[in-house]
Amino acid sequence: MVQAKIIQCGFSTDQIVCNPLIDLYAKNGYVNAAQSIFGELCSLDNVSWVAMISGFCQNGREVEALQLFYEMRELGVFPTPYIFSSVLSACAKVEFYEEGEQVHALVFKYGFSSETFVCNALVTLHSRCGNLISAERIFNGMNSHDRVTYNSLISGLAQHGYSNKAFELFDKMQLSGLKPDCVTVASLLSACASVEALHKGMQLHSYAIKTGISSDIIIEGSLLDLYSKCSDVETALEFFNTTKKENVVLWNVMLVAYGQWGDLSKSFEIFCKMQAAGMRPNQYTYPCILRTCTSSGALDLGEQVHTHIVKTGFDQNVYVCSILIDMYAKHRRLETARDILERLAVEDVVSWTAMIAGYVQQELCAEALRLFEDMRIRGIRSDNIGFSSALSACAGIQALNQGRQLQAQSYVSGYSTDLSVGNSLISLYAKCGRIEEAYLAFEMIQTKGQISWNGLISGFAQSGNHEEAMLVFSWMNHQGLDGNLFTFCSVVSASANMADIKQGKQIHAKMIKTGYDSEIEAGNALISLYAKCGSINDAKIEFLEMHERNKVSWNAMITGLSQNGCGPEALELFEEMQQQGMTPNHVTFVGVLSACSHVGLVSKGLRFLKSMSEEHGIAPKPEHYACVVDILGRAGKLELAKEFIEEMPILPDAMVWRTLLSACAVHKNMEIGEYAGQHLLELEPLDSASYVLLSNIYAVTKKWECRDQVRMMMKERGVKKEPGQSWIEVKNVVHAFFVGDHLHPLSGKIYDFLEELNERLSEIGYIQDRNSLLTDIEQERKDPTAYIHSEKLAITFGLISLSPVLPVRVIKNLRICNDCHNWIKLVSKLSERTLVVRDAYRFHHFEGGRCSCADYW
Repeated sequence: MVQAKIIQCGFSTDQIVCNPLIDLYAKNGYVNAAQSIFGELCSLDNVSWVAMISGFCQNGREVEALQLFYEMRELGVFPTPYIFSSVLSACAKVEFYEEGEQVHALVFKYGFSSETFVCNALVTLHSRCGNLISAERIFNGMNSHDRVTYNSLISGLAQHGYSNKAFELFDKMQLSGLKPDCVTVASLLSACASVEALHKGMQLHSYAIKTGISSDIIIEGSLLDLYSKCSDVETALEFFNTTKKENVVLWNVMLVAYGQWGDLSKSFEIFCKMQAAGMRPNQYTYPCILRTCTSSGALDLGEQVHTHIVKTGFDQNVYVCSILIDMYAKHRRLETARDILERLAVEDVVSWTAMIAGYVQQELCAEALRLFEDMRIRGIRSDNIGFSSALSACAGIQALNQGRQLQAQSYVSGYSTDLSVGNSLISLYAKCGRIEEAYLAFEMIQTKGQISWNGLISGFAQSGNHEEAMLVFSWMNHQGLDGNLFTFCSVVSASANMADIKQGKQIHAKMIKTGYDSEIEAGNALISLYAKCGSINDAKIEFLEMHERNKVSWNAMITGLSQNGCGPEALELFEEMQQQGMTPNHVTFVGVLSACSHVGLVSKGLRFLKSMSEEHGIAPKPEHYACVVDILGRAGKLELAKEFIEEMPILPDAMVWRTLLSACAVHKNMEIGEYAGQHLLELEPLDSASYVLLSNIYAVTKKWECRDQVRMMMKERGVKKEPGQSWIEVKNVVHAFFVGDHLHPLSGKIYDFLEELNERLSEIGYIQDRNSLLTDIEQERKDPTAYIHSEKLAITFGLISLSPVLPVRVIKNLRICNDCHNWIKLVSKLSERTLVVRDAYRFHHFEGGRCSCADYW
């Protein structure tokens, strides 16, 4: 009505009349109307600019306020202290700290650095960005302080953990004659809650009661937050019941509190009571209850809340939707999560980032990167979390070049020092095996936390740099830093993959000392450690002593038993797993089928494969088919194995063909071997193992010309054979041996003892198997020591170096041959020692002249 009268009287472009109207509309939330009047003014004075800039700030449109400020400067308009105050407040709210620094410089330039309200805005800006030294310097340089000045600095100190300094300033404020208000006390209560200073918080509660501000909604919310974080649930609930419950914040705090205590039923009860009391939820209510549903795995309740969100019109709220996306993504409902994202009218970076993170969590890294690129194309500027998630996706699929591009983009966007981006870069380079670059990314982080250290350790462990992972763990310990569960699981995994049982047991001892050994994840890692180190009895003990087991626990034990030649036990454990109501998965069946393969259970293995789809609804993967081919191949049923491959519902991969080719080499079947070799070389023309297997088939069938052709093909294609190598640890030093190796410092002693050992073995029936891959002429020309394989040298060294009570443990990178297998069996009988050999396929436990594989490998 007033505006209509102004227009009717011809004052629609008059500054004196319109400036108050701009201010009126802005303060009442009609910022678009204010902007329209502002745009129609013929000339603008300082009051016009102040009204419009402050209007944007008051209505959550801080970026537009900054843009208008820059436009004002380009027009040469002289700024006022009020404009600077509004612009600095806008910078603080949207965390544009670099722009805030630039505005700070302009404050000095124009001589407004002594204005109290400008200085208050500067104190707030520097406090929020964590630059408390600058905030205190500005505070101390002010001629006079008001309540806002004190509140700004107290709030900043409290938010950044300087609670003692905050309380000192609180005392100073009272001595200066200024009476603290609700904002002051709320900030201090927040500081108490963050450090769990309950006693100080209760003193503030008493102060609030004495000064009559305890019933203020800000104070009530802060007090409830204090009691929920520092005390027990009864105390928090008791305080909650003393309030009028007219403030939605109080209900939200209780929802968060029950969520933190993991009490989903109470959290949902509060949510229902809130509705019964007629309290309308806000955009923070739903995330509180949804997070609890997510952490508790209660998707059904989460879906009920989702229905309520739609009914109350919050289904277009970007904050609420980002939490919904996170919930569905973590419960593997990615289609539902994506549907929520695509239905959003506003393209918000938080929601997009939640969806990208959801894909990464479910290991759909390629899809995460496609969505990140789509976000960029749509002009949505990524935040630090978005870059961090995208870099994690690159790490997940080892997309090194794409990761480097994202690193450059994140730096251009101002996140070169961001902790989350830095940690993701560490993980990227470590998982890609880029050791120097991983260390460089690590060194760039100023405050290195457990996530940074774990990124290096787990990344190196996953990229096969196990020794590097152990070095970082040792470095971390020397720095006086304690590892967490993730740290210990990563280094246990590294020890397992190095078959370093001694190091693994030392880490196990640390886990017991810190209490992490009782965690399910720790138990699972330890089972794998002992199984991969050939200490299957220790693995059994760890499994049996676990208070609680999950699917991974059963899978680790079944796989461990299978690898260590305990096939019947593995199958018995599989039956027990099902009896206890645990549903098998893909990994379970790999272990079960491997167990059948290692003990020659052909019919049973085929039944298990059939049961996967028919009884358990699991579609077999290439690794399952490879296991069945192995079962048939080991049993000598090569024709059946060939037919099985040809009838597979999926295309056979290199692993399937390699398994068949390996079986053909064992059973000297050249025809099927050539067939398998042809397919394998088409898939992997640069894999040396394929040529070696095919060459061996020709050699054992005396097809020397064909063998030579394969060797020539390798040479022409630049393919080099991986040399056989064995490792043994003696007195904390790992010793490596090659075939016919004379490089070891004790090689003379080793060969002398080996010669003596062979003489004694020949007396109990050992005859060296020279069914060689060489012709008679080649054998005559060859040095006899060339037949001494690396595992013989490693075991001989172990026998002369280790205490008789210790088992000799050797790792070999290739499959153990027949001759070495027979030799080691007899050595175990002659020496009365336990010998454990881990070859490329399985463990062999030799004792008393027998092997755990029962000569079936």
